[in-house]
Amino acid sequence: MSHKRMPKRKAAIAAGGVAALGAAAILLPNANASQDAAPDATAAPKTLKAADASDLASRLAGLLGDAFAGSYYDAGSKQLVVNVVDGDDNDVVVEARKAGAKVREVANSLDALKSGARTLKSEATIPGTAWAVDPRTNKIVVTADSTVTGRNWDRLESTVDRLGPGMASVKKSAGTFKTFLSGGDAIFAGGARCSAGFNVTAGDGTPAFLTAGHCGVAAAQWSDAQGGQPIATVDQATFPGAGDFALVKYDDPATQAPSEVNLGQQTLAISGAADATVGLQVFRMGSTTGLNNGQVTGLDATVNYPEGTVTGLIQTNVCAEPGDSGGSLFTQDGQAIGLTSGGSGDCTVGGETFFQPVTTALAAVGATLGDGGAAGGDDAGAGQDAGAGDQAGAGDQAGAGQEAGAGDQAGAGQNAGNGRGHGRGHGLGQIVGNGAGN
Repeated sequence: MSHKRMPKRKAAIAAGGVAALGAAAILLPNANASQDAAPDATAAPKTLKAADASDLASRLAGLLGDAFAGSYYDAGSKQLVVNVVDGDDNDVVVEARKAGAKVREVANSLDALKSGARTLKSEATIPGTAWAVDPRTNKIVVTADSTVTGRNWDRLESTVDRLGPGMASVKKSAGTFKTFLSGGDAIFAGGARCSAGFNVTAGDGTPAFLTAGHCGVAAAQWSDAQGGQPIATVDQATFPGAGDFALVKYDDPATQAPSEVNLGQQTLAISGAADATVGLQVFRMGSTTGLNNGQVTGLDATVNYPEGTVTGLIQTNVCAEPGDSGGSLFTQDGQAIGLTSGGSGDCTVGGETFFQPVTTALAAVGATLGDGGAAGGDDAGAGQDAGAGDQAGAGDQAGAGQEAGAGDQAGAGQNAGNGRGHGRGHGLGQIVGNGAGN
């Protein structure tokens, strides 16, 4: 995310993007278009873009009713896999296949899995635990961090066992679940540091941005420089409880807030917001660790932080560290997905990270993505420096030339680092700069 104030000095907030971050050149390959052939009951599953798979999953959830038991996106085959409950209703399978999904029959219904999650909430709400439904295993995956020991561990295991065989599994995480609030740069409030997520337009038409709710409750005013004058004020914040999100309004109503994510030396235009799908490849930008990527591993996750329980989150295997809180989670083709909440581990050993869904946050605060105009201008994703020009994804210096992805200086050299060197050199077409840049 980036923004400008006109005619005053250009503002410096980005979605975790700071000057210290190295170049992150991206190639946006031609996405696989959905197949348009007329469907039939025996047709092969369609090849789908991730956004189309998410839309199809939502439609099938309504169409299949109680037979729908979750879905996930197979990034390798680019197909949507839909779980249906074992039964005699062959029409359900036929309808799902006609729609273009790959159908898999499973034992646990979505209602049964949700009931199991409610049991966990009532009997095993223990700080340091989290759970989410994993449609790939058709189970609830329960995770316990390193603080869950002794009686608490026994309580968690016994609760999982009482759910019945094949309903849930439990695993250990080496780190501790925590929100990623810290001190440093990006957006500041006293000794706290977070990352701005996505620029939005508030319900009253004023420019604003989304960030994590635990950042919003930590301080009322935020600056774009440590010790600097406040430039934005928290309007709404939710944490803990039903989400982790905050709406922060820019104090200067002349601030232009283009809908884009700053990747360091270029930007990625954000064209809309989308719901996550398990298996979706996603990218996170944060002020501490820069650009990192991974996959969505669970939806509607419940996380029991030390500060309280948060529900409705997206679970991923993307790494994050303190200071990344509030930063943007997005797709290769510019869909806003989430806001960094918290998790365990770091970008050295990995771990689990949870995100607030952007679609839910937008609906709750009554905001719309972007500024209603700046996203289409020269400075917001359409110009030469924003994903379509000579230096952003198609030119000599963007992934194919000597300086970006294939040459001597791409990925390991002095000019190709990704902040602290935690970026992974794959995905987003090709992330250039996974070396230890200066």
